Amino acid sequence: MANKMTIDGNTAAAYVAYAFSDVAAIYPITPSSTMAEVCDEWAAHGRKNIYGQVMRITEMQSEAGAAGAVHGSLVAGAMTTTFTASQGLLLMIPNMYKIAGELLPTVFHVSARALASHALSIYGDHQDVMACRQTGFAMIASSSVQEVMDLATVAHLSTVRSRVPFLHFFDGFRTSHEIQKIEAIDYEDMKKLVDWKAIEEFRKRAMNPEHPTLRGQAQNPDIYFQNREASNPYYAKVVDIVKEEMDKIYQLTGRRYHLFDYVGAPDADRVIVIIGSGAEAVDETVEYLNARGEKVGVVKVRLYRPFSVNDFVNVLPSTVKTIGVLDRTKEPGSLGEPLYEDVCAALAEKGLHHIKVVGGRYGVGQKEFTPSMVYAVFKNLSKAEPKNHFTVGIVDDVTFTSLEIDEEIDTTPAGTHRCKFYGLGSDGTVGANKNSIKIIGDHTDMFVQGFFYYDSKKSGGMTVSHLRFGEKPIKAPYLLNVADFVACHNPSYVTRYNMLEGIREGGIFLLNSQWTEEEMDRELPASMKNIIAQKKLKFYNIDAIKLAEEIGLGGRINMIMQAAFFKLTNIIPFEDAVKYMKDAVVKTYGKKGEKIVNMNHQAIDKAIENIVEIKYPQSWATTTEGAQPEEIDATEYFNNYVKPILAQEGDKLPVSKFSPDGVVPVETTRFEKRGIAVKVPRWIPENCIQCNQCSFVCPHAVIRPFLAKEEDLKDAPESFVTLDAIGNAYKGYKFKIQISPLDCTGCGNCYEVCPGKKGNKALEMTPLPEMVEVEETNWKFAETLPETGIDYAKTSVKDSQFRRPLFEFSGACAGCGETPYIKLITQLFGDRMLIANATGCSSIYGGSAPSVPYCTNNKGHGPAWANSLFEDNAEFGYGFSLAINQRRDRLEMLLKQALEKGVEPALAQAFNEWIEGKDEADASRAAGDKMKELLPSEIEKASGEMKELLQEIYSYNDLYTKKSIWIFGGDGWAYDIGYGGLDHVIASGADVNILVLDTEVYSNTGGQSSKATPTGAVAKFAAAGKRVKKKDLGLMAMSYGYVYVASVSMSANPAQLIKALNEAESYKGPSIIIAYAPCINHGINMGKSQLETKLAVESGYWTLYRYNPMLALEGKNPFILDSKEPTRSMQEFLKGEIRYSSLLKQFPDVAEELFARAEKEARARYDYYKKLAEMPY
Repeated sequence: MANKMTIDGNTAAAYVAYAFSDVAAIYPITPSSTMAEVCDEWAAHGRKNIYGQVMRITEMQSEAGAAGAVHGSLVAGAMTTTFTASQGLLLMIPNMYKIAGELLPTVFHVSARALASHALSIYGDHQDVMACRQTGFAMIASSSVQEVMDLATVAHLSTVRSRVPFLHFFDGFRTSHEIQKIEAIDYEDMKKLVDWKAIEEFRKRAMNPEHPTLRGQAQNPDIYFQNREASNPYYAKVVDIVKEEMDKIYQLTGRRYHLFDYVGAPDADRVIVIIGSGAEAVDETVEYLNARGEKVGVVKVRLYRPFSVNDFVNVLPSTVKTIGVLDRTKEPGSLGEPLYEDVCAALAEKGLHHIKVVGGRYGVGQKEFTPSMVYAVFKNLSKAEPKNHFTVGIVDDVTFTSLEIDEEIDTTPAGTHRCKFYGLGSDGTVGANKNSIKIIGDHTDMFVQGFFYYDSKKSGGMTVSHLRFGEKPIKAPYLLNVADFVACHNPSYVTRYNMLEGIREGGIFLLNSQWTEEEMDRELPASMKNIIAQKKLKFYNIDAIKLAEEIGLGGRINMIMQAAFFKLTNIIPFEDAVKYMKDAVVKTYGKKGEKIVNMNHQAIDKAIENIVEIKYPQSWATTTEGAQPEEIDATEYFNNYVKPILAQEGDKLPVSKFSPDGVVPVETTRFEKRGIAVKVPRWIPENCIQCNQCSFVCPHAVIRPFLAKEEDLKDAPESFVTLDAIGNAYKGYKFKIQISPLDCTGCGNCYEVCPGKKGNKALEMTPLPEMVEVEETNWKFAETLPETGIDYAKTSVKDSQFRRPLFEFSGACAGCGETPYIKLITQLFGDRMLIANATGCSSIYGGSAPSVPYCTNNKGHGPAWANSLFEDNAEFGYGFSLAINQRRDRLEMLLKQALEKGVEPALAQAFNEWIEGKDEADASRAAGDKMKELLPSEIEKASGEMKELLQEIYSYNDLYTKKSIWIFGGDGWAYDIGYGGLDHVIASGADVNILVLDTEVYSNTGGQSSKATPTGAVAKFAAAGKRVKKKDLGLMAMSYGYVYVASVSMSANPAQLIKALNEAESYKGPSIIIAYAPCINHGINMGKSQLETKLAVESGYWTLYRYNPMLALEGKNPFILDSKEPTRSMQEFLKGEIRYSSLLKQFPDVAEELFARAEKEARARYDYYKKLAEMPY
């Protein structure tokens, strides 16, 4: 019985995998994590698989570990699966060889994704799966969500019968996250298709001491080769088995699949061969072109390994003259990409030399692949000498591989509704649109499609939802370039993005803004007004921000805008839409509490009465007047490279604009001026005590204290109000707290921590439009103020904040709990820092294209930052240390050689001072500065060997100052996948500093459980609450005795944090700082994330301590417990976070038990630390 579902590709794969699997061993990685998450959710609620059991799911420490667990589970007789992508799949390759070599039936479901090379990309292509084609896994590909459902089933059925393991893949994001209405295959029907005898035989082959065998023998050259060939008969049967299973699916569903499916003219002369979602775009284009007299076709590759030459050749039209093979991957240095080489080999093997074959690359890193690009490929195939090894979809002005796209075509079926929504990450736009897709898909006969684009920022970034609804099947795996409806959910976008490009004449434009009809003329740019009038758009406005605040939803405007969408488009009767929306609210937010459900219901009701139609004048059609984007005096690099990408025009940049090795300049976020905050802080000088706490906690470094002499303020704007600075060190200076309004995200943490005077805060959150003009002028002036020359103390909260942060305006979430730590570290040590950053949140807000938040001081010095991978970050940072030490040792050797030869007394003194103090930051800098000053003249006077020697010494001048090596990463890295490397690096004794940003979940991939997740917390992969306690990483590190360890929580004890950072950095050995970092995944108000760091310590949930090995050398106890006895209820703390309180709603009995256990564990941990602190030494 067919069951209609409106789901994404990941859920379709999970649905099938859950049915056929006893066990899943998993590890989170974008974009495959959802598959494991939904399986975990189903298991938590008791869903049964086809064996009548709940799937057993286990999260491992890495993908390598997951593959090992899959291997072990298979040899022990359980049908086992896993889900992965990209680098994660590569980590599984060693075990894939083993699994294939032992003929163990399994299916790995892969949302295929780009690999990190010159840069990280989380988006879809085939680089990862193509790296696995030699492992011995059969490989089957799906092109759409429906195919994922059907071909995942084929894969599971085929692996059972053939004993050959299968890799089932589909395009990451493009298919994994695309939502479509499909027909599911019922579990009862699946059971009828299974070869139960083969499963029984598989279980009988399992390892068991009752009938023991040995696996994994070591073999010598005399027999290894023969044994490797013994599996050939099994692979020979795969092709026929897959065909038979495809036939079964056809008999059951009416949906026909072949190993290679040909679509197009029976007498086609040009054919494209392709794998994955791109096949759908080619299919759509073939239909369009053939209807206009062309003779073209497409071969969709389903079973890629084993590659059946006969089946491939048999589907080709006998009339074909030219074949274009499209690969979604790149193999530098090869004769061609994998599918191209296979097609060439297949045709050669069959003697079909008359068919010309050319190959090309498309869609790498999920670059758009549209019908117009497909048309360009077919045009190339029409040429007498078509271009080979081409690219399509980019402009290659370096090696000139690209095809020109000289004609745009629109293949959209008539009657398709096309809607675009521009939202702000965390405003709920994407979630609301997913619900809209499901509402329309589940309650109408229409076909639906939803795809969601995200920029590189975190929850404050831009999102674009692309929705299609229609009476005909939707095959368009690409973004909308024509729209009937466009909604802008953030008013700051009107001057930043060309959102109305491609909107059809008479279409609908819905804007969320606080502007009245009269103000629109001033606030909208001329270009936008031109399109509105010229295309006769229906233009509506709603002040969703005001409504959401009145209702109590804060920045969550999603339900208001969703209700307005249904009202204005009337795709389904509005009364029905209201009912379905409210039902969806209960389902989506029910576990967050009745209050949140009621507020969202109220938002739906209030939205309709607040929609205002804007009656615009016809003069808008030609006007040249209107709002202008903020003019920024930026660098040439920013204007030519960063700015177009920020404006969503990166697709137009040619190859020549890019650095071949991916290296980019720093300090570019300062030119973005996003202006996304609803409210920003306003300084009230008379209430300020000049504590600088607001600056200390600011996640984006947008609020800062400034000091200036009276004479420096003579040209200050009138609004630049100052106070006399407090403190002897600052006598004669004026003090001011200044905000950068267009860089602020409006989180409000500065306001929350401000102590003020006599209960009156020195900050007030004020609507951005009221602040921006004055405060932006003030900010620009503040940036011109000269350096004071004061050597601000690194040991106090107040003084540290006068030091310029060298990490600013990142794309982190508003209220982020991680970035204040990074910002502070750059204030203390940034001018001599090297940072190795593990992949995760901190690498995304720290190093996502196109802009860079790391910046420099007035000398041009600042953090040098790099990301390698997720799993190897500690080793990567350790490599920095090895190289720096080796190079500086050579410098020392050269200095000693020069001293032996004899140099001028002043230079000799500088050399000796450097040798003596090379491992001290201040001493090495002072001596190095002397060397820089003296060496040029000495080099000029010298000759011969001495001249060469001094020149080489001078060439090392960027290594004179001792470097501060830092290794940043989250708990997923430090506690799990990277722990082995972290442990080895701290055990090495190297002078490196490790910052663990502990959010207690895998924040970047969506909040999955890690070994840092405490007992009772609900996280992905722990849907029913974590059942084991948190790993004590600090205690494990302390066991070495020579590792500096600190546990910190920013606003709980700022002085302790400052002290720990200074002690750690100055310690001549490994240090590790474990920093509590509240996260949006915790389900808290991120405007109070700093308060959460305080409550966590006061309730005993988090403990502050320092372990300083230097004290042991002095005969003192190295362990210092900085936390006092808890003064608040830990139970109340837990219930204040949705990650805990949701467990109470879903599994109340379990929750009470787990919360009690969590409190007991916290108490035991504190008591143990207390004993350590009180131990005689």
